[in-house]
Amino acid sequence: MSLDEEILRVAAKGDGVTASGRYAAGAAPGDMLLADGSLQPGPHHAVPPCRHFGVCGGCQLQFLDEAALATFVTDRVVNAATGQGLVPERIAPLHLSPPRTRRRASLHAARIGGRIVIGFHEGASHRIVDMLECHVLAPELFALVAPVRKLLGAQSGRLSVEVDLALTDQGADLALKGLTVEGLQATEALLGFAQRNGVARLTLDQGYGPEAMWEPEPVTVTLGGVPVPFPSGAFLQATADGEAALAGAAREWLAGAATVADLFAGLGTFAFALAGPAKVLAVEAARDFHLACKAAAARNGRPVHALHRDLFRNPLQKEELDRFDAVLLDPPRAGARDQVEWIAQSTVPRVVYISCNPSSWSRDAAMLIEGGYRLAELRPVGQFRWSTHVELASLFVR
Repeated sequence: MSLDEEILRVAAKGDGVTASGRYAAGAAPGDMLLADGSLQPGPHHAVPPCRHFGVCGGCQLQFLDEAALATFVTDRVVNAATGQGLVPERIAPLHLSPPRTRRRASLHAARIGGRIVIGFHEGASHRIVDMLECHVLAPELFALVAPVRKLLGAQSGRLSVEVDLALTDQGADLALKGLTVEGLQATEALLGFAQRNGVARLTLDQGYGPEAMWEPEPVTVTLGGVPVPFPSGAFLQATADGEAALAGAAREWLAGAATVADLFAGLGTFAFALAGPAKVLAVEAARDFHLACKAAAARNGRPVHALHRDLFRNPLQKEELDRFDAVLLDPPRAGARDQVEWIAQSTVPRVVYISCNPSSWSRDAAMLIEGGYRLAELRPVGQFRWSTHVELASLFVR
């Protein structure tokens, strides 16, 4: 027979867990899970601020107060390390992004029951939650939701559109995929929408690839003090403050390094943050990202050499890596097993590994430890507020 039990922690997928291993959805540490399965809220149980919470899949953890949310993010990162037998010499304080700071999002829009719904998907579903408020999106991005709903409502027929939003130096970048616009009147209506709503760029993909319909001036994002051309759909750290926390850790840890290899460099988020005291090799496989980084470095006279290379197919080898004082890598969620194997064999003194997936990071980190590195510092970062998705920065020293 089950007894009343206290919730001790929140598991990776967001459920509360008791000492005996009972799970309860929506339970915070300190809540009581009663014998009948009901919950008695405790001191860390918060009232979710958003009306859509519990249905919208954008947030899973709005029932946690600030202290419990910070503990969840930190534990996710630390447990990933200890699960592989990795013991960080220092765990840096957590960085947690505030509400309404998310500067990129992918929403979904469709005509359902004669009206346009737009928002995130429901949890574990393809149903769209019609977004009437959002406590994670930057206000500049959320302000476009209602106008886009109205714009799409003026279209005829069935409708299923992907809506990508990003906040750039010039304002909101809006990309619509799946919307077909035919004729002068429809095109003028689209341009009028962009102008009225102060959109920095409006990109349309009608099935033949993205096409910029409206871009009064070239769209850029400032990375490390450098304005970098921003290709539509390019990767951008989720929040500006999260990017600053990650870049700040990299600058601190790599101070004094004269040469740095930035692997999976993207647009140059970390390359430009480190360039100046250091000469940086920025390696990226996506051609448009690579060209944007290269152009920004040349235009601003920064010591960044952009190299177009697929590190999954052709990782930097030991003799190439040994030329550098430090390596920074920020791979996709799958990690960088093959590249890390070569780093583990190298003589590079310092390695900074940024990751959006503690699981793949811990696997790669174990290879670095086996290769003779030590995990000097681990820094949890919660850019995706109220989400089970966490990030980290780590320093390995040979």
